[in-house]
Amino acid sequence: QVQLVESGGGLVQDGGSLRLSCAASGSIFSIYAMGWYRQAPGKQRELVAAITNGRSANYADSVKGRFTISRDNAKKMVYLQMNSLKPEDTAVYYCNADLQTKRWERSYDYWGQGTQVTVSS
Repeated sequence: QVQLVESGGGLVQDGGSLRLSCAASGSIFSIYAMGWYRQAPGKQRELVAAITNGRSANYADSVKGRFTISRDNAKKMVYLQMNSLKPEDTAVYYCNADLQTKRWERSYDYWGQGTQVTVSS
């Protein structure tokens, strides 16, 4: 039973910062890529940032230069540092992980429950 739990969301003013955290727990054999997605009201869920085992990261164009994704493999955690936040960043942010629970099984995508980020103008 694998669980991803996000934390760190909240209300922040335009130009402010937040740091999101996601902790993976349960029976985990190996975690491959991890990432953050977001979904704003009336919009499709989009990839914000992703990071590989080797800590190679990629970002949506809209957040490049403002957001930084990182991970701690020992703690099984992924983070998203969000700086210079804008009202258009307002969304529910979801943690995602491609992980393997048993060595003889393939990996699957797992999702957290989401955490609300609201940026006021």
